[in-house]
Amino acid sequence: MHVKHSLSLVCFAIVGLLADNALALPFNQPGGIVRLPLKPVQQRRRDLHPQILHQQNMNRAYRRFARMAGRTEPSSAELRENLDRRLESLEIPGLRSSESWRNRRRGGQKRTPDEHGLGTTSTTGLSARATESSAAATATGQTAVTKANPPTTENSIGIDIEGNDIGFLATLQIGTPPRDFEMLMDSGSADMWVGSENCKSSTGGTCGDHNFIGPASSSTFSDSGVSWNITYGTGAVSGTKVTDNVFIAGLALPKHNFGVANNESAQFTDDSVPFDGLVGLAQSRLSEQKNLSPVEALARSNLIAAPITSYKIPRLADGKNDGQITFGGLDTTKFDPATLITLDNRSRVGFWEASMTAVAVSGRPMLNITGRSAILDTGTTLIIAPPPDALAVHGAIPGSKFDNLNGFTVPCTTTVTVELTFGGTAFAIDPRDLAIAPLNPANPNDCISGIAAGTIGGPNRWLIGGVFLKNAYFSHNVASNQMQLAKLI
Repeated sequence: MHVKHSLSLVCFAIVGLLADNALALPFNQPGGIVRLPLKPVQQRRRDLHPQILHQQNMNRAYRRFARMAGRTEPSSAELRENLDRRLESLEIPGLRSSESWRNRRRGGQKRTPDEHGLGTTSTTGLSARATESSAAATATGQTAVTKANPPTTENSIGIDIEGNDIGFLATLQIGTPPRDFEMLMDSGSADMWVGSENCKSSTGGTCGDHNFIGPASSSTFSDSGVSWNITYGTGAVSGTKVTDNVFIAGLALPKHNFGVANNESAQFTDDSVPFDGLVGLAQSRLSEQKNLSPVEALARSNLIAAPITSYKIPRLADGKNDGQITFGGLDTTKFDPATLITLDNRSRVGFWEASMTAVAVSGRPMLNITGRSAILDTGTTLIIAPPPDALAVHGAIPGSKFDNLNGFTVPCTTTVTVELTFGGTAFAIDPRDLAIAPLNPANPNDCISGIAAGTIGGPNRWLIGGVFLKNAYFSHNVASNQMQLAKLI
């Protein structure tokens, strides 16, 4: 959150949330475990070419990577240049040369903020010209909401999937009377916020068609007047610290401390953005608001056994629609307990960072890729690897190509697996997650790779998002400062 991620935060936006989605209620699990459903969401714009969406995901990840590594973030000008270079590389009717693109930019075409605050042309400009046909949107999985299958086990709630596994939402209840709020769930940040009743957009006007909280809608709302502000990989928000009743999976946190956003950048205020706020699930020492995270507050109130958050992230292509977030423990029905490993957290500031000891491609070890660390981030869509590592991995994938823009392509029909080793266990990335979208939707031979090169963060650190996390059960424990991974069943 991505935030964008992808998204990627992977920060993230979609087109219209169906009304019945907002009514999905979490449930309790015996033994101090609480399950909370997740909703994957897609990029805001339906009509962008897959390569433009990919570059936006990369830009978002670069900015998140820099924040996580404690390094200077790339400037908006640098990220805009990334988009411009990507546009100039496209071989699309009406957008065949860099000169034609530059001429359109010089022509005073209307520009509107994109989800990185960099600006894109209007829908009649970039979006229309950079789309061969509706096949582009279809290829990126942005055309439909995939409804959850009916729950097959007790105490389960179905999850709806929007688009192609980009980000994740859950429903919380806030205020008196309690109302549903759709919240982006982000393990790469540590603050909770929702829009305030007097929220203003950076572009002027209100903060869009969302749910807001304040004294007019909640009798238990209390505003301290103490200010806060947060800049994500995608967008920025600022406001004041407040208290109100929060309900997570039916568990009550009376007078919970969180933030309301009085000002939001356009990345959050657009009507098509499906979420009303964000829940950070990193450790609270990372919090800008200096508040406990909800899971820490639940544990302190003895409502769950421990401050543990666990994820089963869904994959649209599986057709199972079984994504779930679990507070207070691990759901052993989702993974093979014999494969469960425990990893110490290497981050000193509150992220979730583990030692990654090896990388292999279809069982072939990458001998020069050892002694790495990886930040595991549900708010990032892609995997960002140091350039030498990304080149080595793709060099071992038959038919892969470098696009000269820090990205790669792989054959859409590839059966290659990339394996990342943590704690002596190799976790394979499904080829479907490696080949994320056709380079040319009209001729789907080469696909955009889910692994990109990143120049930020040093030579030994990777940023690992949904491309990998869809392939493992992921859990983190604030009390022990440890993570766990296991193979899915």
